[in-house]
Amino acid sequence: MPTKNELKYYSSLLHKKYRSKEGKFLVEGEKLVMEGLKSDYECERILVSSHYFELNREKLSIHPYNKFRIEQLTEKEFEKISDTKSPQGIAAIFIKKEKNLQLTSSLIIALENISDPGNLGTIIRNCDWFGVKELILSGDCADLYNPKVIRSSMGSIFHLITFIDDDFHSTIDKLNDQGYRLLCADLNGSDLFQLKPVGEKIIIFCNESKGPSQQLLSLVDEKITIPKLGNAESLNVASASAVILAEITKEFRL
Repeated sequence: MPTKNELKYYSSLLHKKYRSKEGKFLVEGEKLVMEGLKSDYECERILVSSHYFELNREKLSIHPYNKFRIEQLTEKEFEKISDTKSPQGIAAIFIKKEKNLQLTSSLIIALENISDPGNLGTIIRNCDWFGVKELILSGDCADLYNPKVIRSSMGSIFHLITFIDDDFHSTIDKLNDQGYRLLCADLNGSDLFQLKPVGEKIIIFCNESKGPSQQLLSLVDEKITIPKLGNAESLNVASASAVILAEITKEFRL
């Protein structure tokens, strides 16, 4: 059983301040833990409730679980480290990876100030579905390791290379100079479905309510939009990302 200090440490990882301080993050739920264990992220330890341990004793004794330290918690202790209403009884602590900006893909997704964790996680999941390998997040996006982001990504956070960049606009500008065409999703853009194929490109999705910043608009090559047929005021940014990615990646399926 964990000490009081250990339990305090586990629960502290529910907060961005301590995730940043420790360089670690907490993942909860059987599917998400397994996705993490199969990835190249380093797992510090697995945390299970006593009830989960008794029901899954045999499974926890084999690969890949048996490669890691497994800590048993009481049901009340597990609730203290849980961010969900109905915990499954299994979580794991992973170590963040330091990443240098070294891009190799012809299609990159960049996100400016996506503030809602659910939207961020869903966009990451959409990117994974459509084969995107690399993402750039501005420093004012929701925290990549927020439990809601991880849950919304359904484990896709472990499949993509994601760069968090506090010098986002400067980086985008430099990539433009290197030959990447900057395409920004915006309500006042040109018809997505009339877009001519281009080479290396960065698709940029922006803040849910504010849209692209003026600084970003001064850098982009073209604004693109999904043409509206009905009366809805706008599309959720995560929904829009799925439509745009489906169209942009069509050339890879032909």
